[in-house]
Amino acid sequence: MCDTHKTPQNKSDLHAQEHKKWNRRSFLQILGLAGGGTMMLGSTAVTASNPSTLAKALSESESDRILVLIRLKGGNDGLNTIVPLDQYGAYESLRPTLKHNLNDLYNLSANVGMPNYMSDLQSLWGNGAMKVVHGVGYENSSLSHFSGSDIWASTDANDATDTGWFGRYFEGLYPDYLVNPPAIPAAIQIGSIGNLIFDGADNNYAFTVANPNQLESIAENGTLHDMNNLPGCSYGEQLSFMRGTTNTTFNYADTIHSAYNSSTNAVEYLPGRLGQQLANVARMIKGNLGTKVYMVTLGGFDTHANQANDHEELLTILSNSVKLFFDDLAATGHDQDVLAMTISEFGRRPDENGSEGTDHGAAAPLLLFGPGLQGNGFIGNHPSLTTLDGNGNLVYNVDFREVYATVMQEWLCISPTVVNQALLGQNYNTIDLGFACSALSVDEFDLAEGFTHLVQMSENNTFIKIKNPNTQHIDIKLYDIIGREIATLKNEVLFPGDYDIDVKKEAQTRLSTGQYIYRISVGNKNYSRSIILR
Repeated sequence: MCDTHKTPQNKSDLHAQEHKKWNRRSFLQILGLAGGGTMMLGSTAVTASNPSTLAKALSESESDRILVLIRLKGGNDGLNTIVPLDQYGAYESLRPTLKHNLNDLYNLSANVGMPNYMSDLQSLWGNGAMKVVHGVGYENSSLSHFSGSDIWASTDANDATDTGWFGRYFEGLYPDYLVNPPAIPAAIQIGSIGNLIFDGADNNYAFTVANPNQLESIAENGTLHDMNNLPGCSYGEQLSFMRGTTNTTFNYADTIHSAYNSSTNAVEYLPGRLGQQLANVARMIKGNLGTKVYMVTLGGFDTHANQANDHEELLTILSNSVKLFFDDLAATGHDQDVLAMTISEFGRRPDENGSEGTDHGAAAPLLLFGPGLQGNGFIGNHPSLTTLDGNGNLVYNVDFREVYATVMQEWLCISPTVVNQALLGQNYNTIDLGFACSALSVDEFDLAEGFTHLVQMSENNTFIKIKNPNTQHIDIKLYDIIGREIATLKNEVLFPGDYDIDVKKEAQTRLSTGQYIYRISVGNKNYSRSIILR
């Protein structure tokens, strides 16, 4: 029997309404139709093709490093996650019933403690594989779950942008994605249906599944959707058609299946929730799938009531799952190339409410894990518990977009120019998280050879700026977004020096406004990037 949608009875309960929000993006993603190779040209379904040589060139010089985003859905209470021991008197006063007693804390330093039930993270901290960024947030923090989530996903503090920071990056990396998707998923997302972090203007760039069981089924069987046991009604017929079309056009299930089957978990994770998600991600990584960005989700952090018990359970799951994840990866040496980072839509208020919980707040700590951090430590200062903002919330001291910029530029080795574009054209400072881009995995240059290239806009002109360290032959070609060669911009021996190549002038042909791709061949290296001509 098919369920019908019912309108909630209590329309005045805005908080409850937030949690019932449903939209087209959520519907498409939960059906698996919103990304990862699904293509419709006109009204015709087109089977995903193998990636073109040009599409492969776009990712030839990407870093081998991997980023795992751990979304703490609901707004994690940072003050009870990372406790300021040097402000314990104020903390105790604000939270007479929810406070952690001093003997229930593990001292990360003389000034900062962590609950003992997060003890699984002590080994990561002790081994220099954990860092804490204090007071992460942004000005005038939204206290809405959905606006807050969208702001963290889009990087637009005004919540007026419907694309995500990784969606915009992948859109530039794979401008012909709908016609020639990459051979492997650009990103894999478990849960967080409706989150726009991987949304571009026209496509979602993540292989998205609603839960770890769905991903595990895909990985084990090599198929996306079950075509059996569908409801016997018109909805079932429509669902059958959409699932069949998706299975036909989706080219990643077999790739994931192969990577999953070529590896095993070296540890036993806690059943369900975050542990199962990270167990699946570990097998993808150890099976050398090649996907660079994953997002997993642990929900339940909206702790307005019964916080003491619920928060302890959640942070215990987080701590145990993260430790086991890195133990699992360490068994094959993959841990060195993986960075995990928590994100949440906001923190909680510094004072407890009357329901044994905390309400929506602002700044909160962000946790990073992985041996690539090369040492434990803190970034920034813990927010003051006595000097609060106008709403009585903690004042942020590290902009979350500075963390994003650092991770993209210094961990994933994405060029500063591309990072700025992905962050809505804004130039955010990077912070010292303990790692730097490795010499052989920078997407815009090869430090071993010293050759660099970047795109620069000047009024209505687009320039490719290159630094050539040696006398060598350099070939630069321009393509449209479907891979057709448009012009040769350079094909000659260049002496050492800096060169500014005016794309329109060198093309010697009429170029329409829009997106193009250039490819540079120098020595045995190829570099490609998308550009906009105005």
